[in-house]
Amino acid sequence: MDDRYRNNANLYQGAKDIAREMNQVSDDYRYQDSSYEGYAPSDGYYHGGNEPAQEEDAQSDATEGHDEDDEVYEGEYQGIPHPDDVKGKHKKKAPGVADDYRDHADLITQRMEDEEQLAHQYENIIEECGHGRFQWTLFFVLGLALMADGIEVFVVGFVLPSAEKDMCLSRSNKGMLGLIVYLGMMVGAVMWGGLADKLGRRKCLIISLAINAAFVFLSSFTQGYGFFLFCRLISGFGIGGSLPIVFAYFSEFLSREKRGEHLSWLCMFWMVGGIYASAMAWSIIPHYGWGFGMGTKYQFHSWRVFVLVCVLPCISSLIALKFMPESPRFLLETGKHDEAWMILKQVHDTNMRAKGEPERVFTVAHIKTPKQIDEFIEIQSSTGTWYQRWLVRFTTTFKQVWDNVLCCLTAKYKMNTLILGVVWFTMALSYYGLIVWFPDMIRYFQDEAYKSRRQNFTNDKISNATFNFTLENQIHTNVEYINDTFMKIKLKHVTFEDTLFKNCYFIDVTSSETYFNTCTFEYTIFNNTDLYKHKFIDCKFLNSSEPEEKEGCHLDFEEDNDFLIYLVSFLGSLSVLPGNIVSALLMDKIGRIRMIGGSMLISAVCCFFLFFGNSDSAMIGWQCLFCGASIAAWNALDVITVELYPTDKRATAFGILNGLCKFGAILGNSIFASFVGITEVVPILLASSALVGGGLVALRLPETREQVLM
Repeated sequence: MDDRYRNNANLYQGAKDIAREMNQVSDDYRYQDSSYEGYAPSDGYYHGGNEPAQEEDAQSDATEGHDEDDEVYEGEYQGIPHPDDVKGKHKKKAPGVADDYRDHADLITQRMEDEEQLAHQYENIIEECGHGRFQWTLFFVLGLALMADGIEVFVVGFVLPSAEKDMCLSRSNKGMLGLIVYLGMMVGAVMWGGLADKLGRRKCLIISLAINAAFVFLSSFTQGYGFFLFCRLISGFGIGGSLPIVFAYFSEFLSREKRGEHLSWLCMFWMVGGIYASAMAWSIIPHYGWGFGMGTKYQFHSWRVFVLVCVLPCISSLIALKFMPESPRFLLETGKHDEAWMILKQVHDTNMRAKGEPERVFTVAHIKTPKQIDEFIEIQSSTGTWYQRWLVRFTTTFKQVWDNVLCCLTAKYKMNTLILGVVWFTMALSYYGLIVWFPDMIRYFQDEAYKSRRQNFTNDKISNATFNFTLENQIHTNVEYINDTFMKIKLKHVTFEDTLFKNCYFIDVTSSETYFNTCTFEYTIFNNTDLYKHKFIDCKFLNSSEPEEKEGCHLDFEEDNDFLIYLVSFLGSLSVLPGNIVSALLMDKIGRIRMIGGSMLISAVCCFFLFFGNSDSAMIGWQCLFCGASIAAWNALDVITVELYPTDKRATAFGILNGLCKFGAILGNSIFASFVGITEVVPILLASSALVGGGLVALRLPETREQVLM
């Protein structure tokens, strides 16, 4: 067939009257013969063969006066070039050379050239599409996903004071519950970021949000600590993908001049998530009656209602994403030209209608598509069993993601990845460490002030008395209680030392931070109390009943410090608003590097002022100042991370760095919390030195504000 085709070319050079018909026949062959050797889709399209060049005078006389430009090729509306338009490209290629036999390095080189051309063309296309209704709609949809990420960070801290009593959590259990979410987010960031570069931004974001919503919902109903811990781990794993995918997704709909500013505005939703969580906790959790119970085995208290309310932004974003398209930049990177063209046309038409210019036509007809190197083979349904097919797909995708992760550490990207890793880690270590340290220090100052008001009762004797009221913040030393009854009493921060209880009754007693040191109990009865064995230290029981503990776990009476947790988190989240506004307005004016360095150095200075925070109010003030100063560095880090990597590695690199950030958060939480009440010097010096070091290292990064999105 091919020889006949080549001979035809020589025949119709001498037969001008039938040349036009022969050209049409040869076009049909090129599109119908699947075994044609000239197929070399270097730009993602189906091209014709290697026809010999024709002389200009070889055109048919019958075509004189006929303007071929007036003909409309039926694929032109999709941006697909006419087969005749690409003949010139194939004239220069050696005949018979197939892609399968080309050197892999040549394919890589060609792909890099195609990507560079696509980057500049795509920038022009986004500028033609304009910035309008479509981007703002996507802004709010993705903002809800980012809001869900911010909520997830705060939820556990808010529910711990109630959940620890509801589930009988020990100190180690509480610590694990606080860290397990970060662990899930760390793993999720790396995995979902890598998958988003292979399967698509929208698809992976929908799956990750669905996992988060499902397991947050389950965690609100589970009663056991083990399953609750598992649910929080998987919910963190799901929401961990939101941050890398959201910024990669949104950046690919923004032009260069809009990218820095609008990505910074998007960061505000993380702050909104913190405010939302604080406000909901403040208004729901203290209302203990907002729930129901089924006997003593199943209790649904107000903190569980709070957990359900916190999943609403995630569900809202999940539903809205069903109506949003995939990133056209990702589709072009994977060779899906027609889908990308249709989405870009949708963006253009949506914005033009919103601006009152519906008559404006999308003028783009052809978009450069990078050379596709990976070979994807669809497994037929008749091949093997269903789990074998899924296993092959899973292993293939995992290998592609792993190769992409390793590629971010190769020579081309190694230096940028290393520097960004240091900056992300130092920011997370200091920021997350301090936001845990601040509430703990404020609580410590309040506890010290509380203890200073403690009442002391010494060498006293009380007989035939009934205590049915609250005893709070007291120390009883060498006191004798004879024939006394403690009924329906609340003991709050009460300590009994060297005290004698003779012929006494403890009935329906509720206690908090109450201990008995070296006390003696004679002929004393305990009935339905929460005076657990660990609260009796070196005590003697003579002809007395063992303390009968209450069944199940019961919440303590409301603590004043619970309110403090909500207030501190609310003010800390609200304080970043000025920093968000300033960073958004100046991001494209002063650049990303100066923003990161300046913000981190100012935050380090704020840390030194913590030496003068000797009261809870002063500590709240310094916390607000630190959060407001550091938010600009976070925003600039998000922007520059998106811009430093190409499309096929953007979400992967963001996921790796965000996973390193969560690892820094885990270390910061553990290290800083261990110094509460011991010394202020170590946390302050550690945070400030990390910020200074990270800020100086960040100056080695390249500036990206004038760079197109590769």
